[in-house]
Amino acid sequence: MSVVLSLLSSVLWGTSDFAGGLLSRRRPAYAVVGASQAVGLLVATVVALATAGFAEPRGWVPWSVLAGVAGALGLVSYYAALAEGTMGVVSPIAALGAIVPVVVGVLSGEQPAAVVLVGVVVALAGVVAASGPELSGGTGARPVLLAALAGVAFGATLTFLAVGADHSPVMTLWGMRTTTVLGFGCAALATRSVGGLEQRDLGPLLLIGVSDVGANLLYALATQLGLVSVTAVLASLYPVVTVLLAWWLLHERLLRIQQVGVVAALAGVVLVSWG
Repeated sequence: MSVVLSLLSSVLWGTSDFAGGLLSRRRPAYAVVGASQAVGLLVATVVALATAGFAEPRGWVPWSVLAGVAGALGLVSYYAALAEGTMGVVSPIAALGAIVPVVVGVLSGEQPAAVVLVGVVVALAGVVAASGPELSGGTGARPVLLAALAGVAFGATLTFLAVGADHSPVMTLWGMRTTTVLGFGCAALATRSVGGLEQRDLGPLLLIGVSDVGANLLYALATQLGLVSVTAVLASLYPVVTVLLAWWLLHERLLRIQQVGVVAALAGVVLVSWG
């Protein structure tokens, strides 16, 4: 069941990321993230009330705050990278953040199988192949660097979310969303940068927010049923969905070396999950 939940979360994350990256091409990334996170908070609040989550012990609080901060940083970086770069290149680079929970597990005493180490090497080689043309192309290094930053932040988010889920999956998600929304709200007031969205953006924002919070909840539940080092990587297969949507709807084309790099990056993620 943990495998099914993890894969379903990757489908929702991939859909959310595609819609978020597309909307960020015509709207400020911070506005897209802030508004979609507000939608997610409303959904999380309804779930928390329905499950009497607010009556549970508060051990989830610090981990939810850390997950919220890391998640917000990752989303802003990721949407900005998607807005400037090629979705089929940016997504796999950011997905390598799944390696972070694996490293944390090793430092905590876990002993990954040899196939996990092979997967890490293959994935890193794929990143180099996929990002090479992007670095030398017209967009420069910025999308690649933003995607790498997003990957590290996402990996930290997965780690914090898994620890908080040991106390309460639903409330960790609620606290994570509350932290993100409060942070963006304060930043918007401080910089007087409120706005940038229109009424016609409501549909995409609902899709982004609901898909994202659903993916987080499914992942949190999956970590309670299986190993975090496995569920985190399976949940990070979302670039497959993003790439397919970009190919189908945007008709994005990748150079052959980029195609090889994308496949290698995803294959590395799969190998890590098998381990």
